Amino acid sequence: MRPTTELLAVVAIISLSAAYNAAMTASVRLLRSKSIRALEARYADAQPPLMERAGAAVAAAAREMLGSTKGPVLIVAGTGNNGGDGLVAARILAEQGYNITVVRAGKDMLPQRNWQLAIDALFGIGLTRAIEGEFADLVERINALPCPILAIDIPSGLCANTGRALGVAVRATRTLSFITGKPGLYTLDGPDHCGEVVIDALGVEAAEAEGCLISHALFKAHLKPRLRNSHKGDFGSVGILGGASGMSGAALLAGRAALQLGAGRVYVGMLERLAVDPAQPELMLRPAHEVFALATALAIGPGLGRSEEAGELLRQALASPLPLVLDADALNLLAARPVLLEKIRRSDATRILTPHPAEAARLLAVTTEAVQADRQAAAQQLALKHRAIVVLKGCGSIVAMPDGHWFINPTGNAGLASAGSGDVLTGMIVALIAQHWPPLEATLAAVHLHGAAAEMLAASGTGPIGLTASEIITAARSLLNRWIADAV
Repeated sequence: MRPTTELLAVVAIISLSAAYNAAMTASVRLLRSKSIRALEARYADAQPPLMERAGAAVAAAAREMLGSTKGPVLIVAGTGNNGGDGLVAARILAEQGYNITVVRAGKDMLPQRNWQLAIDALFGIGLTRAIEGEFADLVERINALPCPILAIDIPSGLCANTGRALGVAVRATRTLSFITGKPGLYTLDGPDHCGEVVIDALGVEAAEAEGCLISHALFKAHLKPRLRNSHKGDFGSVGILGGASGMSGAALLAGRAALQLGAGRVYVGMLERLAVDPAQPELMLRPAHEVFALATALAIGPGLGRSEEAGELLRQALASPLPLVLDADALNLLAARPVLLEKIRRSDATRILTPHPAEAARLLAVTTEAVQADRQAAAQQLALKHRAIVVLKGCGSIVAMPDGHWFINPTGNAGLASAGSGDVLTGMIVALIAQHWPPLEATLAAVHLHGAAAEMLAASGTGPIGLTASEIITAARSLLNRWIADAV
């Protein structure tokens, strides 16, 4: 008796959860505010109290940032728990001989002095509405200070759940976050406001996390050197479907990325007929319909267009039992044809969707602004609705699983905001799947590597301004080989 689609989906979910839980302890755990508050309530009677522990941690971080100097240090404290943490830190630092000035928000003016460090203890993770009026002015004056800024738990004005700047937000040099990480530290506006993020658990034992940061620990087991006794058939055959007239470059970029990330063969099924890719002649260009019989893993969408021919190619891809990565115009066609979306939900094959925010909005029938308002929730909704792995691209790309777990990628920079970058990521994901990586680990590794390659290029002076998608490919190849060598 053939198992039902529902049973197969449940089996896939269980498999993904096992992979997630096995590596969770080695990655930074992430919780939303409601779960953090529940943990704090469990430790309400702890000794020493959580506020005392937090204040001591802030004082230690301040001493590290100050080095040999004793100040002067400015602490801007609000009226809530965040302000209380700041007052404890002020007491401890003053007892240790540091020159401390505390400004109580709403009561005191910000004095003009030659501060060596400013500590933001204004608003914490409970903030849900935009900062306005005198408080907005205070945040702007904090940001204008010519000294390092240490934010307590989260920069004031940043939404802990979404990373959205609520009107204005402090731009910290370092953020000392407590108990676990918060998704808002790592996505949307978060990376532009948090600076270096340090997590102090304060001795709190967190329950199972809702999400975690992508790290090497989640895919390290698959970073294995190749045997010398190998042949190209060992490393799979990738099929890339797309490349309509005027958009052939997108499909070629995806194909080049797949080839340079190690796929044994790469077939590019072009809607525009080309004889050869002169920059990468190793790519095998074929009429699109021929690729299905040649590939062991497929990707569709780069340069696909929205023609009837493109729609028919998408229907064939969705009917294939091969692992399938869907990007770009494949996603736009899905959004316009709900019957095709239903095929994804009912499929027992691997399906990975890689939308940017506007494409995610079309799939969810909402605005782009609604997607960006809560990126983690939007990615999770897509994954649950379509029983697929979803990569919501952007600052702090989010990988969501159909069992409800999710990941945020901490690597990358503004250089990835360039034409063709998403096509390269598609080729990277499908290349690892073709090389027999499990779909989840392949997705996590490709997303992490994609961002890390951009960081490596920027560190060497190439970018982020003017960084091109082609440059990401060669950097990713170099970095993957380095990771494998280091993992041995």
